[in-house]
Amino acid sequence: MLYWNKKMETMKVKEREKLQLKRLKSVVARCAKLDFYKKRFKEAGFKPADIKTLRDITKIPFTVKTDLRDTYPFGMFAVPMKDIVEIHASSGTTGKPIVVGYTKNDLENVWSETMARAYTSAGVTAKDIVQNAYGYGLFTGGLGFHYGAIKIGATVVPTATGNTERQIMLMQDFGTTVLCCTPSYALYIADEMNRLGVDFSKLKLRVGFFGAEPWSEKMRLEIQERLHLNAFDMYGLTEIIGPGVAAECEEKSGLHVYDDHYIVEVIDPETLEPVAPGEKGELVFTTVTKEGFPVLRYRTRDLSVLYTEKCSCGRTHPRIARISGRSDDMLKIRGVNVFPSQIESVALEIAGLEPYYQIIVDRRDNLDTMEVQVEMSKEAYANRDSIETELRKKLSDKLQSVLQIKADVTLLAPNSLPRSEGKAKRVIDKRKI
Repeated sequence: MLYWNKKMETMKVKEREKLQLKRLKSVVARCAKLDFYKKRFKEAGFKPADIKTLRDITKIPFTVKTDLRDTYPFGMFAVPMKDIVEIHASSGTTGKPIVVGYTKNDLENVWSETMARAYTSAGVTAKDIVQNAYGYGLFTGGLGFHYGAIKIGATVVPTATGNTERQIMLMQDFGTTVLCCTPSYALYIADEMNRLGVDFSKLKLRVGFFGAEPWSEKMRLEIQERLHLNAFDMYGLTEIIGPGVAAECEEKSGLHVYDDHYIVEVIDPETLEPVAPGEKGELVFTTVTKEGFPVLRYRTRDLSVLYTEKCSCGRTHPRIARISGRSDDMLKIRGVNVFPSQIESVALEIAGLEPYYQIIVDRRDNLDTMEVQVEMSKEAYANRDSIETELRKKLSDKLQSVLQIKADVTLLAPNSLPRSEGKAKRVIDKRKI
């Protein structure tokens, strides 16, 4: 079993809790000097001295996305601008972007460190050639994967997103062993390889890191089968650091949260109270080592489950389950909460359907409607005259069973839906609410 930082990754829980508490007290004291937190602490009746145990973290008021937008651009920076060496920003679709700043220490000893752990936990070493097809620039994905690969001494091929034929050529010519990109783009690459007649046996791909959008276990298996690699889930978000907050090890029994840097909680998104380990809720993170842009109890809106028992890989960090949806991007349809990930899961259980789908929500005569469009496999489409009706009914019935509402189902020909080289656009909501 490979470790990047064995001392920290296998540290006894009680020892790490002492370290967490020390770091928590330090970051709370630093945040108390910022105008935003100074005001928020006063409103909540909270003082830094109230942190006496780790459980006292629940006394700290939450930070939410709108807080970070309201302090745009640099209101949440905790160090002078002369100490900020890099800036990133979210690609939010509305309002001002969320701007985050990094010190040299943040880049070298926090971000690069946790990304190095993630790579190593999947068996990636200095001997690997890492093709990084995440977007570079203000988006944190590209540079996060880049820094981590450099940290472990691997060779980085910074292709960024797009120009897929060139990506494939470089994979073949450079002998790429590790692919980093969104899961939807991984499938797009596989489609293009098939179109170009690539001989998969000549590729050296063996590991893939996929994240930045929801994906299912079924999708993982498809990526593995089609690209002939071992696919690992990676979790992160701009507001906390970027990728590298949590990642799977070779056991694939959850994503290890590097909680010596990012303390994780899971809360009920309605009551805001903590839920027990093993129960689904919303992830909340506190950064305890970041200097440039520390955040306290940040509500991610990502829904997951926390596991606290020791992993069989030997790491003692807590683990989170694959993200199952978000508490703020769920679809509310006729009073029912619907997550796109539920629809993907159902579609991929049915033979003859592909992992390419789109959900179209509309409102007609004051009633919500939902259409689920899913592509058929080439084999199924070739025999559509005899199986399409049965396939559509099977999908419709299964969706109604899972979602508890009826959805109109449309089966499409292969390659009908637009392919994405970034995050796939799964939902089109036409309602004017």
